[in-house]
Amino acid sequence: LLFLSVALFGAVPVANAFAQSRSQQEDDERRKQQDEEDKKKKQKEKDWAIGDAPLPKVNTAGPCPFVRVLYDASRYVELKDRKETAEAVGYTGEIQGVKSTCAYKGGEPIKLKLATDFAFGRGPQAEGASKVYRYWVAVTVRNVAVLEKQYFDLKVAFPKGADRVAMADRVEDIEIPRATPTVSGTNFEVLVGFDVTPEMIAFNRMGKRFRTNIANPAAGAE
Repeated sequence: LLFLSVALFGAVPVANAFAQSRSQQEDDERRKQQDEEDKKKKQKEKDWAIGDAPLPKVNTAGPCPFVRVLYDASRYVELKDRKETAEAVGYTGEIQGVKSTCAYKGGEPIKLKLATDFAFGRGPQAEGASKVYRYWVAVTVRNVAVLEKQYFDLKVAFPKGADRVAMADRVEDIEIPRATPTVSGTNFEVLVGFDVTPEMIAFNRMGKRFRTNIANPAAGAE
């Protein structure tokens, strides 16, 4: 019995050491995966030369309106003859993200500023070295109605030999009226999207994207 007791007590540290070793391996694996994701993110930002469009922080009396990119209009993809192949692609665009800041107090309207990050592409069917993209900003009462919608033209020039360009655009004169001082920014939502055709909307809703395939340059959308 004494021998068995000693053996059992001796097994406890071994079990604890094994558990700690396994936990350490899992932590190391998680850190390794996180490092890989961070490297991929940095490489994407470097490849696309995505710049940051910071906005100054402003003290406000209440929360700001919700601001988001409308998924159906988040990408602009031209397809010649409506063929969903890489060879049929003309000009493309994608809204990478949008930042906002706002200010209001008392019965004043909400004054909102936006900074939107874009990435643009030039496919085999694109003609010329520049393209004017149109996008819009819509102010809505959340889940009720659109109050106002403004359109903006963004001229993009592709340098010689380049097929991708990243840039940011700012809108600094958005005002949202409030009926009473108790109405906060959370009652409103601001949407951003490209001016797209019904075919582009359907393409975006399906979540289709083009992938590069070295063996088959004409690989279709997925």
